Amino acid sequence: MQLKEKSAWRDILDFPIGGRQEKPRRTGKTMVIDKGLGLTDFKDLLEVAAPYIDFIKLGFGTSIFYPAAILREKIRLALSRGVDIFPGGTFFEVAVLQGRLSLYLQTARELGYTFIEISDGTIDLSPTLRLAALRQARAAGFGVITEVGKKDPRDALTEARILDQIATDLEAGADYVIVEGRESGQGVVIYDGRGAVKEETLANLVAGISDLDRIIWEAPQKQQQQALIMYLGANVNLGNVQAGDVLALEALRVGLRGDTLRTTLARAEVG
Repeated sequence: MQLKEKSAWRDILDFPIGGRQEKPRRTGKTMVIDKGLGLTDFKDLLEVAAPYIDFIKLGFGTSIFYPAAILREKIRLALSRGVDIFPGGTFFEVAVLQGRLSLYLQTARELGYTFIEISDGTIDLSPTLRLAALRQARAAGFGVITEVGKKDPRDALTEARILDQIATDLEAGADYVIVEGRESGQGVVIYDGRGAVKEETLANLVAGISDLDRIIWEAPQKQQQQALIMYLGANVNLGNVQAGDVLALEALRVGLRGDTLRTTLARAEVG
């Protein structure tokens, strides 16, 4: 795959890891978590990195703190650059707790959000209510991303429960399912308390998922991104990427960082 046409390096170098999909793409998605960027930083992010960003999540419940005009402008800017945008799952959970899901969806639609995240990382959400919320969001015109996994390690789900929920959500029409990784990437689902990938857990989940192209693995740390790229390829879907790490992640995906380049060269020697 050649570098982008507008790059100063076009036709000079090929990517050491080939096959990276360009937008619009069904897989190889990058989801950025925005924890409160101002308009200037948000514009700069999109100007530099929009070709490498598929989703922006306004994390947690941060949406509520923006002045309406600024929030609308951030959403407009994202969409103008071909980037889908949605509010965080915790915001959805509070709306459910307060019995205001319909109003939440209506407001999100009026603001211009294109996707809704449905999660129960903190609350208990029955299968019936989860399915109803998914269908309601679909009917309101949103793309739907569900999330599987609990934020508190004390509430951790078994691998069987996780796989069952993923299968149920995909069958019910979720566009993508996020595997919980939190902002920290520590002590949840496929990560141990230090943030290292639990290889056996990852392998078991991968083996049990029918459509990996519709799974987004939250991977806020570089070591996690690298491990998932080397295990699942350049076009693995990755989420909770920090705004300042988008180009660094893209370099990891295509072998333009020493970490993935070294592994790619080693594999070539073995082969």
